[in-house]
Amino acid sequence: MEALRSRGQCALIPFITAGDPDLATTAQALQVLDRSGADLIELGVPYSDPLADGPVIQAAATRALQRGTKLESVLDMLKTVSPQIKAPIILFTYYNPILNRGIDTFSKILLPQELGG
Repeated sequence: MEALRSRGQCALIPFITAGDPDLATTAQALQVLDRSGADLIELGVPYSDPLADGPVIQAAATRALQRGTKLESVLDMLKTVSPQIKAPIILFTYYNPILNRGIDTFSKILLPQELGG
């Protein structure tokens, strides 16, 4: 970010919802966004009650959940695709799934070596 700022440039930080329309397409989209110059990629983990999101993200999350997308499947997909991507991937989720698993358990799931980083 400092390098971008020093050149007077803004960061490109696209957002997509994992699992919409499916996880294979999500993996491809992550690769395309990375090749297209994304500085960071925000990946939304679908949640059943996305009250703080707007209607577009709510609809995407609903479609992904209807197709069976779960946090574990998103993380499995990331283990496969992240070694091919240079841009950092930021997971966007709600606190409830983290709390449900337990903060320590959730943190262990996201260790960088687990995601190929």
